[in-house]
Amino acid sequence: MAALPATADVGPDKSTGGRQGDDVYAQVEVIHYDTSKNGTGSSAGPVAAVRRDWTPPPCWYAPKWTPEELRDFYRRGYEAIIHDGGFPPDARNEWNEERQNYIDGEYEDFNQEKEGEGMWWGAVYNPNASIDDQLACDRDPFWADNGETPDVENAITPEILAGLAYEQIKVPGTEVTLAPGGKSKVNLPTWAWLDGGEFKPVSVTASLAAGGLDMSATTTATPKSLRIEPGTKDARLHPASGECVINGDGSIGEPYAKGKADQEPPCGVTYLRSSGDGSYAMEATVTWEISWTGTGVAGAQALPDGTFGDEQAVEVEEIQSINR
Repeated sequence: MAALPATADVGPDKSTGGRQGDDVYAQVEVIHYDTSKNGTGSSAGPVAAVRRDWTPPPCWYAPKWTPEELRDFYRRGYEAIIHDGGFPPDARNEWNEERQNYIDGEYEDFNQEKEGEGMWWGAVYNPNASIDDQLACDRDPFWADNGETPDVENAITPEILAGLAYEQIKVPGTEVTLAPGGKSKVNLPTWAWLDGGEFKPVSVTASLAAGGLDMSATTTATPKSLRIEPGTKDARLHPASGECVINGDGSIGEPYAKGKADQEPPCGVTYLRSSGDGSYAMEATVTWEISWTGTGVAGAQALPDGTFGDEQAVEVEEIQSINR
């Protein structure tokens, strides 16, 4: 489809976002998100998929217009082209031919005789995806009767909804508690832990109810482990892998208690060199296990794990000896 002039009204759905402002296939609000069970607070943020070959859906097809709305959509586009002297002739002809196809070509009068029996489907673009990836959805609007999911690639499904919900997930920040308090000491373990009350599963539900379809998917993130990067090579991790597993109560690590200064913590770091007048940027990253359930799907389905982390400044000083 040829693009409309940048000043054109893109149609009755009042589209926003998507590929570009002059594209007639911009983002539409056909998918609704329930984020009431999402992570909250100023430190909450989105997870990053650990699998680099996986991304949320870049585009999909969904019901967008009634027959009357699609007719008005093309009428507005045609009028905009006529009044835009700078619009390329080839693109103007392409747009007009496409419009005629819905008037007296493959379709007749935009299927207005089937008003209420179905909807016109069109491409919807994820504004966070690259233009190249969005080009996977390049079909012109097509008709589907109510309740019918068209047999075309990238037609909306619960799995696509799950991927879009994944993109909306926010998890709590990962500022770990460190002890003993104050500055860490060279060659003495620094204990690290996260309270289980703060790290509970979070979820987002994406749903679509249009064109006789009613489908949804809920994507859930569950804390799995904590990885510590000490911010210097002069350090020893506990455990040696730096990966602290989650406990049965949802907590990670173990709180420090008086008298344990010389013991090895289940989660922590021992710094081997002073940070001098500065500090080390210790990074704590939580891995979240992601799964989804949805309409017509039996049991939870796996999605790639996600990670989210924060940096903390850790000051490390030499143990002061007393000379008598």
